[in-house]
Amino acid sequence: MALIDGKAVSLQVKQQVKQECDKLKTKGVTPGLAVIIVGDDPASQVYVRNKEKACEECGFYSVKYALDADTTQSKLNALIDKLNKDEKINGILCQLPLPKHLDDKEVINRIDPIKDVDAFHPVNVGAIMIGDYNFLPCTPAGVMELIHSTGVDVTGKKAVVIGRSNIVGKPMAMLLLHENATVEITHSKTLDLKSITKEADILVAAIGRAKFVTADMVKNGAIVIDVGMNRDENGKLCGDVDFENVKDKCSFITPVPGGVGPMTISMLMRNTLTAAKLQNGLI
Repeated sequence: MALIDGKAVSLQVKQQVKQECDKLKTKGVTPGLAVIIVGDDPASQVYVRNKEKACEECGFYSVKYALDADTTQSKLNALIDKLNKDEKINGILCQLPLPKHLDDKEVINRIDPIKDVDAFHPVNVGAIMIGDYNFLPCTPAGVMELIHSTGVDVTGKKAVVIGRSNIVGKPMAMLLLHENATVEITHSKTLDLKSITKEADILVAAIGRAKFVTADMVKNGAIVIDVGMNRDENGKLCGDVDFENVKDKCSFITPVPGGVGPMTISMLMRNTLTAAKLQNGLI
């Protein structure tokens, strides 16, 4: 078993982004990211802080809009409209989940697709489907980087994704398919899940249940990528994979924390850099 070090791979990505950012600055372009956070969800605040720190490391211009929990939809929409027109801002990210009275879908649809660095807008989702995209959703893109870091060729491999969310499961399957894997998407309603996962050369767990994937669900020598972020019975951070019991069956496995998590933010930086290039005619 070899551990896939998300922190190390993430650092390499950020270093590449910083080098490219330095080159852009010589052409008078500084990538700019605006992050909107509504309310005081503690997890969201941690994510936003990490994004600000990553922007600093990569040499980006960044601005945070912290709005009160009772912010109206029209006020939030007006802010997005303003940022869509702001030439200093190349990427707009609205931290989800939003308070219940606000409509996530309306917000996602309002962001200009060329500034949608989360790749959630239907235009960008459609582009990913046909394989002709500017941006990839940050978590699935990060997973692909981690798989590439193993040196294993995805072509022809049987890949199984557990989870069908719009943010991870569905785009994850598309990215694996674009690299010629044979892909199966499974979920909470899948019958005899174990018989399917046991055949996977690459298993991506993104179901949101602590230690859901057990050793008897994993093929010997599989690559196991754990996208989950949960708390176990002792309140300790853990993934969707029962790491201690699964690790010895794998050729490669990601830990939680320190696996997929750091990659998500690095990919956001890469998307913001791409957005800056696109908007300045440099691609």
